[in-house]
Amino acid sequence: MRVLPVTAGTVAVVAGVVFTLQGVGLLGGSPMTGSTLWAVLGPIIAVLGVALLVVGLRGRRNR
Repeated sequence: MRVLPVTAGTVAVVAGVVFTLQGVGLLGGSPMTGSTLWAVLGPIIAVLGVALLVVGLRGRRNR
């Protein structure tokens, strides 16, 4: 397991979910609330985070 990709992936997934919820108006209190831009970018960021998690969790299997 590689710590940096797992940490970055986790942060990206959480941020992507928060951005998505703000973009669709389910999570208020921010200028991002109700913004279509964040409703689109949030899932993209979350998917990139999942990709980083996969890379980090796969690690090196050829030891």
